[in-house]
Amino acid sequence: MNAGILGVGKYVPERIVTNFDLEKIMETSDEWIRTRTGIEERRIARDDEYTHDLAYEAAKVAIENAGLTPDDIDLFIVATVTQEATFPSVANIIQDRLGAKNAAGMDVEAACAGFTFGVVTAAQFIKTGAYKNIVVVGADKLSKITNWDDRATAVLFGDGAGAVVMGPVSDDHGLLSFDLGSDGSGGKYLNLDENKKIYMNGREVFRFAVRQMGEASLRVLERAGLEKEELDLLIPHQANIRIMEASRERLNLPEEKLMKTVHKYGNTSSSSIALALVDAVEEGRIKDNDNVLLVGFGGGLTWGALIIRWGK
Repeated sequence: MNAGILGVGKYVPERIVTNFDLEKIMETSDEWIRTRTGIEERRIARDDEYTHDLAYEAAKVAIENAGLTPDDIDLFIVATVTQEATFPSVANIIQDRLGAKNAAGMDVEAACAGFTFGVVTAAQFIKTGAYKNIVVVGADKLSKITNWDDRATAVLFGDGAGAVVMGPVSDDHGLLSFDLGSDGSGGKYLNLDENKKIYMNGREVFRFAVRQMGEASLRVLERAGLEKEELDLLIPHQANIRIMEASRERLNLPEEKLMKTVHKYGNTSSSSIALALVDAVEEGRIKDNDNVLLVGFGGGLTWGALIIRWGK
């Protein structure tokens, strides 16, 4: 028995903020943002719309998509860095709102790599037989920790949530390999400053991301016993189109095998990979028996990569 994905769901706020909107409030331009990041617009949550609201909506859709009910769920794992309070956790809040009386809940913090950490954690519970159905959510409201006076970072971020339901699948499907890592010495390059706003040294983070995403991708391929040509889709953290393209080139993949959503969501941290995965499913870009590679990096610094063979 292995652990795989049974259902997917997402939620993004209604409000769309384009690069042209940002031109009106800061010294920047649509051309500058697009050419350097690939971002054209992002979703921004209402002031009264919280991370747990985003997570709740995505989890609800994922459970329905899997053909399950909240009573079937054993555990909620929410990857986030923007919970409203240290406790109760976002996972506990959505467990209660969904009426999932049989489930436990916990949050995971690994920034933009958090969703991969959550998926790998869920897989361990399932593979041991401890739990059967686990909801993994990546959800962040980065707009509340964005320094809107810093044009270098303010143009990058957005809000949203993506979720999957994981459960038992056959041994030749599901999670084939993974690679999780941390480099605390680089925490000074991407963190929350004394004002609880995002600080980033773009040059150092770019170097870290290109190196670690490429190396982690190669490691999971080797551990899965796959060749580069056997990959069907690469879903990287949607932070910057240049970093994403570097990952694709490292794997010698054609452009059609790279999933891109950065243009419409921006960098949504913990939800970035999850949102791209859900969009790939909805667009029919993933089919049964496809080998899908998820890879990301995050503040801390962290990285995570994994390969899933799609289907049951």
